[in-house]
Amino acid sequence: MNVILMGPPGAGKGTQSKHIEDRYHLKQLSSGDMLRAAIASETEVGKLAKPYMESGKLVPDGVVVGVVFETIKSLPDALPGFVLDGFPRTVQQAKELDALLKQKGQSINWAIVIDVSDDLLVKRIAGRFTCSVCGTVYNDYFKLPKVEGVCDRCGHSSFKRRADDKPETVQARLSVYHKETKPLIDYYRSAGKLRMIDGELPVEEVERNIGRILSGETVAAAAQ
Repeated sequence: MNVILMGPPGAGKGTQSKHIEDRYHLKQLSSGDMLRAAIASETEVGKLAKPYMESGKLVPDGVVVGVVFETIKSLPDALPGFVLDGFPRTVQQAKELDALLKQKGQSINWAIVIDVSDDLLVKRIAGRFTCSVCGTVYNDYFKLPKVEGVCDRCGHSSFKRRADDKPETVQARLSVYHKETKPLIDYYRSAGKLRMIDGELPVEEVERNIGRILSGETVAAAAQ
């Protein structure tokens, strides 16, 4: 099973993809994490991506596609599937992804949109931080670790905040999302693979609704 999680920055894609990875053993693939790792390592791809990410603009298709496709091609055949977080972001990327998967005899099963209002997103993003070891996402306002300074998932005590989570950068990223990424909704709807869920519900309810979709159940709040 191959799944795409879609939605604006701060919608909870990282949190939900981690849950899907743990529960369904699908490999989490985050284009953002891959690009940030390339930037930190100062690779050629990282140098190309850095100015775009720092300004909140979309990284050019060629750079993102190269990083993601290289990872997908390296996945073991025995893997049950993957969950993509943050990719594709354009219809062109989606078409190229479909072509790659077709070569492997695979396809995208579901494209799940986590829908959240812009006002709530700004607060979510401004307060979020992640475990430096396992990537579990927390928030100053909505989700602190059960034990202060200790990650619930892996037990480590090293956390980090993204440099691009500043309010002005967040607004730029939301603007880009609405303009460039939302056409993907029509693309996957026309393919019969789109499901939309209310991302403003409690995290546990969002998890349950995603689980119902992946299990083939009907979710009233997740109508196409």
